[in-house]
Amino acid sequence: NMAASMRVPHGVQVKYNPTKKIDLHVPTFAEAGKVLQDALAANFAKAAVEEVDCPDLTQAPFSLAAPGICGNTAVVDIGGVPYLTPTPHLEHVYNLKYVAEEIGNPGAFFIGAGAGSWRLAGVNCELMPNTHIATSEIRTTFAKLKGDEPQLHHYESNEFSILLNVLASNGAQGRVLKVTAESRTGPKNFVSCMRDALAAAFGDKPVALGGAFVIEHSNAKIHIMPDFAPQALTTDAAVQQWLQFFDFHSPLTCLSVFVSHDPGLGLRMEHTHCFSAHGQGGHYHHDTTPAAVKYTGYFVLAKHLFRIDQPSA
Repeated sequence: NMAASMRVPHGVQVKYNPTKKIDLHVPTFAEAGKVLQDALAANFAKAAVEEVDCPDLTQAPFSLAAPGICGNTAVVDIGGVPYLTPTPHLEHVYNLKYVAEEIGNPGAFFIGAGAGSWRLAGVNCELMPNTHIATSEIRTTFAKLKGDEPQLHHYESNEFSILLNVLASNGAQGRVLKVTAESRTGPKNFVSCMRDALAAAFGDKPVALGGAFVIEHSNAKIHIMPDFAPQALTTDAAVQQWLQFFDFHSPLTCLSVFVSHDPGLGLRMEHTHCFSAHGQGGHYHHDTTPAAVKYTGYFVLAKHLFRIDQPSA
């Protein structure tokens, strides 16, 4: 795609900002579980949070690239929205293989949400990273618009650009939090409900969770970024107008990372992308048939947070 390859001036040198690492607050499963259970019970007709052995998440409908999400858990926040607006910083291209080395876990398994590499996709797109570096198993997908038509494709690379939020682990099965919630009665989406509860409970002690969940029995409001905007995106309203929104069918498999408190690192507080076996996927906002919806997810608490190439203020 010549148009895409021409976007970056030849010989542009990228200066990535230095990586920062912090130790996160890691409550016990019992402590975190009670916080989540209470919050979900106030927002859903039925909710349960329990500590279980992680099932084999390579199986449908989760379809992850590794069996579990345990071992060496960390959340990694790379780049950010300031590299997308008001005009895209196309030179900020990254690779999860190098991210794995940067965080000291060279064989890491990554799941989460971000922007695909415009160099590979030919356009700006929504990325659902799902890749195990140690085994070279890549089940990553990306959602893009072809005209106004949403598409979902397999993505055969570990390259991405502009921004990404992922859970890193060893891909091992171990103890996890199983979270189920049915029939939403409150205003908050599944992820925001949990994140807000952690923020209220733990204050300025940052707690981070990552994992995967499945939406059943309800459509969901999803957005897909079109190709880079021809005009500068200078306001939130402009961004909302630029994004394309869809009502997509369940079951949808969602990859999610959320953090309770930002200790001054310019973090994306929550980010969730989804994919499916029926060609639909993108950035998750909320279910659209709240009375019918069912969520089933598996999550781990991250021990560390890495901030890579934080945009300068």
